[in-house]
Amino acid sequence: MFYVFGINGPMYQGGADRLSHITAVRGVQRPSGLRAGASGVEGEEAQVRNPQPSLTARAQGAVAAYLGTEQGPKEERHRIYRVSDVMTRGAVTLTPDLRVEQAWHVLAEKKIAQAPVLDAQGIVVGLLLRADMAPLELLPEPGALHQAIALAKRPVREVMITPVPAVAEDTDLRRVTHVLLETGLPGLPVTDDRGHLSGFVSRTDILRAVVSEPPLDLWS
Repeated sequence: MFYVFGINGPMYQGGADRLSHITAVRGVQRPSGLRAGASGVEGEEAQVRNPQPSLTARAQGAVAAYLGTEQGPKEERHRIYRVSDVMTRGAVTLTPDLRVEQAWHVLAEKKIAQAPVLDAQGIVVGLLLRADMAPLELLPEPGALHQAIALAKRPVREVMITPVPAVAEDTDLRRVTHVLLETGLPGLPVTDDRGHLSGFVSRTDILRAVVSEPPLDLWS
């Protein structure tokens, strides 16, 4: 089950097939937050922090992984089907009135790239991406100083993605991956039908499951 929540409350509840017909979801608009331009903040988010291993090293790693599979897992693994199997519980959250600069520091401190935004009742109203903003320390050209400071002082509600799709815990993971590919979002808040947050499922959560679980266990 998928949902769409915005500032004014629930907007949709249903399957992934109809989710793409919701205009606000089909064309998820990345907000014009404070970007660092030449400083390359967004690029750093997407870059691999460690240099890529040589082909030989990667080949050796592949052989080692194959041999490990041949020997079988050391402990019993459960099959992974649904969001609840891979989601992150106790996700970091933000509020709509928090300043952009403050939100940046929260995400940087927790070493995460995004966080759901909750209203005063604890209902999901948006999603803030670290790639859509930058702190005051990473300003653009000197000529844009005043504009950059003004942007950093904006509330999260003006920079977050809203409306934002959300997903129920018992949803099939394959449906989630389809929605992530279609919307370009890095993850989805996991909620009940009223928008109360229970966690977050990201591409990283799904990829971690793919590399740690045998493929047949994951998709069979």
